[in-house]
Amino acid sequence: MNVDLQSENSITTATPPSTQNKRSTQITIVKALAIICVVLSHAGISGWLSHFVFIFHVPIFFLCAGYFFHTKYLSDERSFVMHRIKGLYLPFVRWSVFFLILHNLLFTCGILSEHPQFGNATMGVLHPYNWTQWSQHLWSIVFNMSGYNSFLCGAFWFFRALFVASLLFLLLFKVIRKSPRFASNQQTGWALLVCGLLLTLWKTTCGLHITGLAQGGYRELLGLSFMAAGFLLRQYNVIENLTWKIALPSIVLLLVASFFFPSSMAFNGTTIDLVSIFLPSIAAFLAIAYGSQFIDRHNTLLKRSLVHIGDNTLYIFAFHIIAFKVVSALKVAYYGLPWEAVGGHPTVLNPASNALWVILYVLAGVGIPLVWMAGYRCVQPYVKQGEVKVVELLLMAADYLLKGIVFALKALIAGLIFLVLNFRRLSIAAAKGIARFFVFIYRSIKQTFKDIMDASSTKDE
Repeated sequence: MNVDLQSENSITTATPPSTQNKRSTQITIVKALAIICVVLSHAGISGWLSHFVFIFHVPIFFLCAGYFFHTKYLSDERSFVMHRIKGLYLPFVRWSVFFLILHNLLFTCGILSEHPQFGNATMGVLHPYNWTQWSQHLWSIVFNMSGYNSFLCGAFWFFRALFVASLLFLLLFKVIRKSPRFASNQQTGWALLVCGLLLTLWKTTCGLHITGLAQGGYRELLGLSFMAAGFLLRQYNVIENLTWKIALPSIVLLLVASFFFPSSMAFNGTTIDLVSIFLPSIAAFLAIAYGSQFIDRHNTLLKRSLVHIGDNTLYIFAFHIIAFKVVSALKVAYYGLPWEAVGGHPTVLNPASNALWVILYVLAGVGIPLVWMAGYRCVQPYVKQGEVKVVELLLMAADYLLKGIVFALKALIAGLIFLVLNFRRLSIAAAKGIARFFVFIYRSIKQTFKDIMDASSTKDE
């Protein structure tokens, strides 16, 4: 499928063009470690490790988005909005529709299953769509950024959450900045943070649902708060001045939270979830950023690999669950399970994955999307050439179609003019023709009855 590689690769950080050439690979490594944790969280882990990664893996991307927000967009809103549409909304629609088109076919080949034994952990399953259901999902994808395949595209809520949070961040930034009390970036950042947290707290305490926003808006409001926190970290140069005195307490806070107050960016988050996730996620961001400094110092294979992963987080986000199916097929073959077990979400649930299977799932979830994109980049020039030829053919066909429509319209107009100018004559001729037709019918009937009467006459007998 056609993708805008340049715009989408950097979307999770929203790096402004003026700083892209001198961007910090330290933050790119942070993103890489975060996306690996996202894949790990879906790879069949459980217990404390699951609680640990769920606290911070997605919040880090919102923190990065706020960290790289540039105030130049306050006077160039159109560029920011178009960048988000091109980098988040369009990929979401493109890939969601792609899986929607394949939805029923995936049941035929066993990638999806209707059997409760091979669904998710709660025995939930999907079903093939009829035309009405298919159409409704298409409308939801386009107009509400929902309706995507919840098994294969389960992480797609991130596209909507970051898209809405980014637009809300820009809007509130402009509104708050109009007040003379918030003249500096630091003051505005703190106002945004307080505003985001208060809105999220209001929603959770009252159980509110933002009308028209899929899943209620908790993730979007929490994402706004994380963006504000990331923006403040940049304003105070926290990442540039990280030391072990900051990293060590951050690790301790993260560990304590993972043991005693586990949380995540679930759509139905509560007030306790909000309190449990906000500071530990920021602590995780600082701790990982501190560790990334050491990886970033030397041009090793590890650094190059992580930078490459960090530059392609969007594709891993989108395709890691479908990539899991390769390992699921191996697991089904190894344990002699029915092929329908491949449809388990997100992995083959029974038997549970041991450490080896988890590692294989992670390698597939990260590696296969990267291999796919590497292959696409190789054929991309040829694809573009083919697209140009297709566009030329479509334009030629459109030209002939337009000429045909114009000719038909001219003929129709000429016919209408002829009718208007000769309406009286044509009306008289039509009336005469109709009259003659009825006269002919009358004479035919009359003659028929006469022939019948003559045939039945007794005079000849």
